[in-house]
Amino acid sequence: MPKTVPPLSEAQIRAMEPRATRYSIADGNGLVLEIMPTGNKIWRFRYTLDGKRQPLTTIGDYKRISLRVARERARKYAEMVATGVSPAATARRDRGAEKRIDLLRDAAELYMTVAMASKSEEYQRTTRRALDKDVLRAIGNKPISGVTSEDIVAICDRIKKRGSPKMALHTRNVIKRLYEFLIGRQLATSNPAAVVPARFIATQDSRTRVLTPGEIGTTLRAIGASGIRRPLKLALHLLVLTMVRKSELIEATWAEFDLRSALWKIPATRMKSDREHWVYLPQQAVAMLRELREMKSSRTFVFPTVRGEDRPIAKSTLNQAVKALGLEVEHFVLHDFRRTAATHLLEMGQAAEAIEMALARAGKETAHTTEQADCADKQRSVLQRWADFVDAQIAAVPPESPSVEPERRRRRV
Repeated sequence: MPKTVPPLSEAQIRAMEPRATRYSIADGNGLVLEIMPTGNKIWRFRYTLDGKRQPLTTIGDYKRISLRVARERARKYAEMVATGVSPAATARRDRGAEKRIDLLRDAAELYMTVAMASKSEEYQRTTRRALDKDVLRAIGNKPISGVTSEDIVAICDRIKKRGSPKMALHTRNVIKRLYEFLIGRQLATSNPAAVVPARFIATQDSRTRVLTPGEIGTTLRAIGASGIRRPLKLALHLLVLTMVRKSELIEATWAEFDLRSALWKIPATRMKSDREHWVYLPQQAVAMLRELREMKSSRTFVFPTVRGEDRPIAKSTLNQAVKALGLEVEHFVLHDFRRTAATHLLEMGQAAEAIEMALARAGKETAHTTEQADCADKQRSVLQRWADFVDAQIAAVPPESPSVEPERRRRRV
């Protein structure tokens, strides 16, 4: 039985160090990577023709040929060998057609092909947009080593003049990650974006956005009527009702829940405060969690990925789901739900201390009292009051709007 060769990964390849003599490691299907004493890494193709082992055929330099492309070429050459044809001449032509990676424009294309291949479509889109719109127009034709920190500052200044300081910071970060990738492949020796401090480009403005009652209803009705997957609808509704942070929700495991007691214990390791947080679940949240548990999608995670792996959905999944709805709710991000809940609960006359505890913002001294029965009762009352308020906004359909669908009437998003 032929020996199974475990496939390589980009991370493994980047971590391979040179030795006193060159050595090789196989990827499978005849593809091998040779690591030279100089640190250079070369793709080769190993094959047998007419019963005889042939000299290794060079595919190309790892700096310029990604793992994916090398595998495609090895597959092509293996098909030629299967028909009795040597791939040596074809490999020489392929190498001759290989574009040299000297200019930043070519480096960016390699980065998008290799480093971005496993990222979400939204992440790829925003990265590509930053590169095409501002970076490559300005410095795309410069040599990789010729880009300076002054170039980065000039690009960011132009973006800020358009009134987009946060986009300027995002673009600086894209360039920084691009050069980190190039340094890892030995195509660059320094990172011109790394020496430009983020605070000199833009500061993170504190947000004050609070959704009105009408906007709460509009948002959740739109989510309920949308075509997104049912678990994502429930996740977004639970994000509103529980007042937790997005990461605390999407990484939740079933072991953290006691639905009979309507209690969710988030471990300290997953909390921003590094302290365990108890969420006293309202009736509506318990019903949604029971529905999610009946789906039996994962024995571990409440919101598992649909890719067949036992891990939670990506942090960007809920953002993408909401963005796809095209809501007519201006300047809104998911984190605004927490501020929105706190603001409306204060207006309802709920105790500020109980609200702060529900948001896991309480100081150490106050947080210690969360085990006391009266504090638990206050938090449970706050969260149930908030859930009932949210239900009322969903039900308050404007006269010109269509009637609320039956599914939503059953407290489902």
